[in-house]
Amino acid sequence: MTNQPAPGSNGEQGATVVITHRVREGQQDQYESWLNEIGPLCRSYPGHLDWQIIRPIAGLTGTYTVVIRFDTREHLENWMGSPDRKRLIRKIRSTLAMDDDFFVSSGLDFSFVPDGAKAQVPVRWKQFLITWSAIYPLALGVPLGIVPLQRMLRISPGHYGETLLITGAVVALMVYVVMPRYTK
Repeated sequence: MTNQPAPGSNGEQGATVVITHRVREGQQDQYESWLNEIGPLCRSYPGHLDWQIIRPIAGLTGTYTVVIRFDTREHLENWMGSPDRKRLIRKIRSTLAMDDDFFVSSGLDFSFVPDGAKAQVPVRWKQFLITWSAIYPLALGVPLGIVPLQRMLRISPGHYGETLLITGAVVALMVYVVMPRYTK
């Protein structure tokens, strides 16, 4: 299964692809060699930021998860659609139990396992606790900065205006600062 990026999203800052490959029994050494071939090539593409491999647990699973980050969605799409990657996917396809499966994402929607990925989604209560642990300190701290700043700029206090500024700041911090660090 291949999930294509949303149209019109080129140039979006920061993009991640999660690739899952279920490797046939006894083919792990060949797949590992293939990773050593494709990894340096991927890292040589413009905008590459990070490459992480989550290897299977012996005796439990044969699934490799590769997480690749680029600085823009356009750079990521260039790698994912490149002739180099297509050639190397064809080369390894016979060792895979299922087809090349990937999901491209950016922003807060990558905080948890994306829909369509074959990885296990964290249980809701864990998602709740992680998100709450990130939002709670922001909800306490952001008003301490916004309200005095609003007063200093002589913007008249008002429940709706303050709430608009505070929630905007909390969401911006979650998307651009907190969650990218949480998901590492």
